[in-house]
Amino acid sequence: MQIPDLLSVIIFLPLVGALLAMVARSPQAVRMVALVVTTVTFLVSALLWVGFSVPEAASLQFTSGGFHLISDAYDIRYVVGVDGISLLLVLLTTLLGPIVVLSSWKYIQQHVRGYYTLLLILQTGMTGVFCAFDVVLFYIFFELTLIPMYFLIGIWGGENRIYAAVKFVIYTMVGSLLMLVAILYLGHMVGHAVNGGVFTTDYFKVLQFNVPISTQTWLFVLFALAFAIKVPMFPFHTWLPDAHVQAPTGGSVILAGVLLKMGTYGLVRFCLPFFPNAAFDYAILFGTLAVIGVVYGALVSRAQPDAKKLVAYSSVSHLGFVVLGIFAFTLTSLQGAVIQMINHGLSTGALFLLVGMLYERRHTRRMADYGGIARSVPLLTFFMVLTALASAGLPGLNGFVGEFLILVGSFSSTTPGMPLLTAAATTGVILAAVYLLWMLTRVFFGPVQSEENRSMPDLSRRELITLAPLAALMILIGVMPQPFLDRSEPASAHLITLMEQKRAAAPARPTPGMMRPEESTPSREDVQTVRNEWPAPEQPESVYPGARTARSDMHTLDQ
Repeated sequence: MQIPDLLSVIIFLPLVGALLAMVARSPQAVRMVALVVTTVTFLVSALLWVGFSVPEAASLQFTSGGFHLISDAYDIRYVVGVDGISLLLVLLTTLLGPIVVLSSWKYIQQHVRGYYTLLLILQTGMTGVFCAFDVVLFYIFFELTLIPMYFLIGIWGGENRIYAAVKFVIYTMVGSLLMLVAILYLGHMVGHAVNGGVFTTDYFKVLQFNVPISTQTWLFVLFALAFAIKVPMFPFHTWLPDAHVQAPTGGSVILAGVLLKMGTYGLVRFCLPFFPNAAFDYAILFGTLAVIGVVYGALVSRAQPDAKKLVAYSSVSHLGFVVLGIFAFTLTSLQGAVIQMINHGLSTGALFLLVGMLYERRHTRRMADYGGIARSVPLLTFFMVLTALASAGLPGLNGFVGEFLILVGSFSSTTPGMPLLTAAATTGVILAAVYLLWMLTRVFFGPVQSEENRSMPDLSRRELITLAPLAALMILIGVMPQPFLDRSEPASAHLITLMEQKRAAAPARPTPGMMRPEESTPSREDVQTVRNEWPAPEQPESVYPGARTARSDMHTLDQ
């Protein structure tokens, strides 16, 4: 049973919490408001998992809204919903909410009201991004995340926080403004073609329209550039290490866990179905940049003396795998990319939490200052070893599932050059083990570098509560990934099928008849059918041979 407006409650409940935090009388009251609101939001979002219909996982579920955002003169509406792909990302976002609040409990002592208010506003923006099914609404939520993160880094960050915050804003805003130009042009074009001349950014009306190939290229470039910066892909990655290192621990967790996924999600949700021909044309370029990011990020991670910077560069490497899986265009690789988004949020988020806990104890992130602390902090050591092995892709933990599906699916792709790129990407798996095990050895084992290391306190009850859910999910997804894959598979299969259909049907150039609404305007019933059914075949198969073995490959993981 689906509850009306459930998604709107999940999206805007943190915003209500932000208003309550602003009027709370004491710092402790502010913390309690943030913890209660984020916890309730997560519990409410759990109803999405319970009420989600797996057989209809390709359909848009829990839809609400439909009213105009600006005026009746423009078909820009508040429409939210989830399918199998966005469901997992919404749950990841709401799960990390209370975890970030708890991780900041003692670390944030100045401007407490402002910190938690911004954190709650940020959660509204992030959740809205994964639920929006109007392109302008998506853009509003996408931009809403920018300002809170800017202040979180700029006020509560490290020594070079202003530089990192400004760099983050400049990079992200440039990409966003270019995407806005593309949205305005696309809305005008679709409005004339399928909406009676009325400007529209309705997601399903845009899907109905086959953008001419000559126009697809530059629209794809503008959309993809914005998302590539957000991921970030090589060579647009340089803002990420600065932002991660300077951000407070909670900001780093949100940045790695959720904000970066807005880039990969945008590629899947908009670039592939809106501009399939251009996506195929640029697949080898994106695959090449993804592999460079995989190898480069891993090598630079190995050279870092700072533990937090090592984890930051590891994100460049891990998200390179995700982009490779997206542009391989097989069901197996796309499934791997989706589950790897979740896996990266869990494992890298946990790594940032653990590095932050070490910093709170010793006020240094230099790995050379540690050594031999495994005897002093056995619980912290256990969680760090578990998380590092999950991030390295050890079989039985979550990272292996995503990387295995991406590599298998990408290697079987018929896109020219993709098997060779996949072979090169496998070196990233080896390099990940190198830099993560090297970090574990220097920090937790070996000779003690300081007497302070012998008396470090182990994890507190609050810290255990913070880490336990992430560790449990790393193990659960590693040994039983099928419930998660079942929810995303129909939507992923439908996306690939839709891309192939639109790719074959796309006209080479705009024609006069295409711009005459009386000849091409769909009926209201046609649009509603696309919105409500969003169908997938009973046994979805991609036109690519590698995708036909996806279901058997994924069931093999459980065995």
